[in-house]
Amino acid sequence: MLLRVLSLLCCACSFAVVAAPLPIPDQGPALRIQGSNTIGAALGPALVEGLMEHRGLQSVHREPGGGANEQRVVGKTRQGKTVTIDVAAHGSSTGFAALKKASADLAASSRPIKDSELVDLEPLGDLKSPEAEQVIAIDGLAIILNPRNPLNTLNTEQLAQIFNGEISTWEALGGIGGPIHLYARDDQSGTYDTFKELVLRLRGKPLAASAKRFESSEQLSDAVSQDPQGIGFIGLPYVRQAKAVAIVDGDSQPMLPLNSLIATEDYPLSRRLFFYLPPSNPTPWAKALVDFTQSRQGQAIVAANGFIAQQVQAMAVEPRASMPEDYQAIARDAQRLTVNFRFEEGSASLDNKAHQDLQRVVAYLKSHDKLNKQVTLVGFGDAKDDPQRAALLSKLRAMAVRRELVKSGVVLRDIRGFGAQMPVAANTADEGRIKNRRVEVWVY
Repeated sequence: MLLRVLSLLCCACSFAVVAAPLPIPDQGPALRIQGSNTIGAALGPALVEGLMEHRGLQSVHREPGGGANEQRVVGKTRQGKTVTIDVAAHGSSTGFAALKKASADLAASSRPIKDSELVDLEPLGDLKSPEAEQVIAIDGLAIILNPRNPLNTLNTEQLAQIFNGEISTWEALGGIGGPIHLYARDDQSGTYDTFKELVLRLRGKPLAASAKRFESSEQLSDAVSQDPQGIGFIGLPYVRQAKAVAIVDGDSQPMLPLNSLIATEDYPLSRRLFFYLPPSNPTPWAKALVDFTQSRQGQAIVAANGFIAQQVQAMAVEPRASMPEDYQAIARDAQRLTVNFRFEEGSASLDNKAHQDLQRVVAYLKSHDKLNKQVTLVGFGDAKDDPQRAALLSKLRAMAVRRELVKSGVVLRDIRGFGAQMPVAANTADEGRIKNRRVEVWVY
């Protein structure tokens, strides 16, 4: 009986925390979000709607905001009081500028905060701290061809040269078909922003003026699927009848745009989407939105909007001859979780996404009864002059993850370090080296 009473009390406490009312201003919006178009165009407003409905607001809907790429989400309390949240989507940098001017409470960004912005916003607290920097979703792009195009693989350098116009014929890529026809989203598109960031900007190349531009993802995909000489880039939900090709970055294996490879951030054309919450004095609605976004309900909204949610699942991996023999043995006997732990630049400290992922992994292990010697951690790193040093550093990274998991009662089965083997990105740039420094989680 006592246990039942305690259980009911715990449930009541939990419900009270969730349902705690949020302050409603007498005038003006309850929350102001500015920044990334990738987030602000649809995902941000959808998350706001989800939060409002979760908090019991009624008649939740969107209205046009005060300008282009601006929206207002409106709901009513049971007492009839109106609550509004403003979402402006003018680009990631505008979010940080708005935080500085105190014209926004939360910044949405499709890239990490820059060092210059970090210094500029120091009066608001450390925006690189775990409570401030919140990874809310993973974004990924597919490169699509006509289904009859025989090419199956392209590398990121070729992609930059193709969409810049330097490579202009399929014959130059070892294919057939004559001139390459480029298809791209318009300048207002978050998909275009992603492609520009991951492919063109890193190599200092603009998009060729000859590219046909599309406002509609569906129309772009259908146009490529009907053009034997066409190539385009598209969000994952819009491949449709076209053919997605595998992408190589540096010495990585060719990777298709599979949800599992984007979730682990191994796929070369994947990136993180962020909310930045000023830690010194966060508004209650901003904190509530961040917490809701990281919940199961919030991540379901992420997935429904075409992005990759941060939900942990187990996946089988087919052993390949190119894998180290010891790694093949793990793949034969275990399943890999759809999460990779990564680290701060130049550090053995877990990055902020990894801290969130620790909670998700522990929850998965508990729910699947895998806390006792059913987990192997596999570490990797970037290339070093001494392979033995690379192997040691990769194992040390795995041990850093183990230290955190042990705090939650996880007893590891094994820890392995594979050094610079099996890179997922080029080691020629910081972004690639950071992606290669990773720890995988395998469950038996």
